[in-house]
Amino acid sequence: MPWKEQTLMSLRVQFVQSLLEGDSSLSQLCRQFGISRKTAYKWIARFREGGWSALADRSKRPIHSPTRTEDSTEDAVLRVRDLHKAWGARKIASFLSNQGFHQLPAPSTITAILRRHGRIDPSQSSKHKPFIRFCMQSPNQLWQMDFKGHFMLGDGQSCHPLTILDDHSRFLLALRACPNETRITVEQELTRTFRLFGIPERMLMDNGSPWGGTSQTPHTKLVVWLMHIGIAVSHGRPFHPQTQGKDERLHRTISEELLRGRSFRNLQECQEAFDLWREVYNTQRPHEAIGMRTPECMYEPSIRAFPEVLPAIVYEEGEQVRKVDKTGKVYFRNRAFRVGKGFAGYLVGIRPGEEEGIFEVVFGTQKVGVIELAKGV
Repeated sequence: MPWKEQTLMSLRVQFVQSLLEGDSSLSQLCRQFGISRKTAYKWIARFREGGWSALADRSKRPIHSPTRTEDSTEDAVLRVRDLHKAWGARKIASFLSNQGFHQLPAPSTITAILRRHGRIDPSQSSKHKPFIRFCMQSPNQLWQMDFKGHFMLGDGQSCHPLTILDDHSRFLLALRACPNETRITVEQELTRTFRLFGIPERMLMDNGSPWGGTSQTPHTKLVVWLMHIGIAVSHGRPFHPQTQGKDERLHRTISEELLRGRSFRNLQECQEAFDLWREVYNTQRPHEAIGMRTPECMYEPSIRAFPEVLPAIVYEEGEQVRKVDKTGKVYFRNRAFRVGKGFAGYLVGIRPGEEEGIFEVVFGTQKVGVIELAKGV
């Protein structure tokens, strides 16, 4: 029988005192305190061995534990965790294995080590929920691009982290500390990245500025520039950030591993920290979504080089070519139709659609709009 719900130490003291006073028999006291005779004998023996202090709880830890993790292994686990405070047990195990450690404990044991040494915050671990993911079959089929939320620097400026991620490998192609989110800034950073890694087949972005327009004119100047280079462009569904789940997850990782608890004096200091962390992310940090490999192992540069000179846009025979004016309109059959200001100054092609009175507007080989003769501007 267990002790009744009171302070255990005080109950044990009361039991032994009552027995020493001799007013009640052992059987009566066992019934009164709700314990078995075996439990009673245990506490009497402990009192005789060590006095009142011996009635306190003893550690249940075994004297000998042959399966206990070696101290050197525990120290290595804790060192990795202290260096990368957001890494979980599986990442730590994979990292140590890559460093030459053998006979590592199971991830569950590593979790127990972290918890025992106060390295796990239960309130933070409960927030970690996986994103729903899809994955391209090879590198450079799709890159995801987005700005992470900006933050203030010591010199009064703000930093707008721009991230560019390869969908297949999770390779972080760029992590740039930008002073703003303008088209010129993004174009400069993209050019830098394209020169290093080549260009992808397609890029995925949300619907925000500078790459997102309105529903009527979704093609901004930045999007048109990407299309001119030869990159197809996709936009995520409005109010559905899971469309860019990998980039969203990356941003959470940046918050946890790079930005939390830190401050930077200026953009240069921020970029230096970004570069160091990006190197770890790509070459050392095991990634669960790719089988605990590093992104570097999965990525290779694109075979499509960045064109330093924009290529000429050629249209097929039968497509009627029109120049887009500065207001974003083209004139076709003596009427004006809106294409979008992003195409201002460019030539677009117009070809018959599948239905009578419907024409498709193309920019190079990419369809960018529809003309309905019954409407017009």
